[in-house]
Amino acid sequence: MSMIGSVKTLCVALVMAAMVGCATVGKDFATHNVDQIQIGETTRADIQEMFGEPWRTGIEDGKRTWTYGKYKWSAFGDAETTDLVVRFNQDGTVSSYVYNTTE
Repeated sequence: MSMIGSVKTLCVALVMAAMVGCATVGKDFATHNVDQIQIGETTRADIQEMFGEPWRTGIEDGKRTWTYGKYKWSAFGDAETTDLVVRFNQDGTVSSYVYNTTE
């Protein structure tokens, strides 16, 4: 193999290693809207308008939960995570929420 061929092979291998060493799960959401959430007042419709469709939904202690999040991992650096978990009362208003980020 020629020197140029060896360099090309090395470059391709490095690009592939970089691509394999990273993973992203979830999707971006409007983090600047978090401070607008009012417990007992903000509704599911309000949350959907502010943040879009939730990335994940579920039930916690009998309460509907919506999760918004983006999680980026890299073999070559620190992980970046941002998530918002919103819990709703039976009447559809927010009962509590948790927002965390590493940014």
